[in-house]
Amino acid sequence: MAEGNEDDAQKTEDPSARKLEEAAKKGDVPQSQELKHWMMLVAGAFAFLLTADITTTTVRTQTAGFLSHAYDIPMDGYAILSLMREVGGKILLVLLLPMGILLLGALAGNLVQNKIMFTTEKLMPKLDKISPLAGAKRMFSAQRAADFLKSLAKLLIVSLVVGMIVWPERGLLVALVSQPVQSMTETTVALSLKVMFGVIGAMTVVAGIDVVFQRMQHTKKMRMSKQEVKDEHKQMEGDPMVKQRLRLIRLEKSRKRMMAAVPEASVVVTNPTHYAIALKYSHGQMEVPKVLAKGVDDVAMRIRKVAEEHNIPMVENPPLARALYATVEIDDDIPPDHYQAVAQIISYVLRLKKSGRASYRPTN
Repeated sequence: MAEGNEDDAQKTEDPSARKLEEAAKKGDVPQSQELKHWMMLVAGAFAFLLTADITTTTVRTQTAGFLSHAYDIPMDGYAILSLMREVGGKILLVLLLPMGILLLGALAGNLVQNKIMFTTEKLMPKLDKISPLAGAKRMFSAQRAADFLKSLAKLLIVSLVVGMIVWPERGLLVALVSQPVQSMTETTVALSLKVMFGVIGAMTVVAGIDVVFQRMQHTKKMRMSKQEVKDEHKQMEGDPMVKQRLRLIRLEKSRKRMMAAVPEASVVVTNPTHYAIALKYSHGQMEVPKVLAKGVDDVAMRIRKVAEEHNIPMVENPPLARALYATVEIDDDIPPDHYQAVAQIISYVLRLKKSGRASYRPTN
């Protein structure tokens, strides 16, 4: 018990959306029985108002028939069964509509609290459900005691409301036995409506309090410890070491693709040792030169090495090399700010290819 309390004390963090979603998939959602009862009461009141006339007429007719022809009713077994089937069928037919409305009210009580879900988790057999010891623990748990006290309080509230409505009418109730059937049913219906709406008013307060209480209890039950939050975050985001390893793998693949594109470059702009930017330009096919590869230090050295192996011209222009490295991504066109400087280099490379004697002098 002490260990369980210690575990609960460590769960100080609000439940994450993922944990609530996983719990919902298992059918573990906040449910207020009082709200469902309230919805059934409202549905019952609606059904009563909708069918009160036809129900009372049917009951009055059947009752009057029994009373006025009581001496003609056969008392043998088969006749009694036939009579019960006939009368019961008529009453059941009248009650089908209110029963259907009550069923809709019960379903609505679930739907207004949670979305429709299908899960077999609650149907799966569990050892703690058939264990006598676990059953005894649940029976005498604090939750059971709280549920009993809540039911007792609800019973007292409803009884008080009914008593406050019925007690002033006690004289009328006593006099009902001497009233005609029609007057008796009308009085009973009117008083029933008063009681029903009084109970609905009381249950509205009870249901509202219970909804808030059940949601608070569910949130408390779903709380997580700091370690659980870290573990869940690690599962969702991935282990930091694994993420670092994957990032390095992706970076290495990107570098390999970049280095494979260097032989297609028209010129490599250098710092001369720290930066290297491989540019490609094809007259008539490209409007603006673009960056094929870029790097600093070791990567710059590898770019220069590949350029040397493929006889690609290298031009030293430290300001331009640093600027292109900082502002242009791989496979992007150079920005307008660097058009003039790059155009000068491209012109130099073209003259170099034609004559072999051109010299490059960057403009300030």
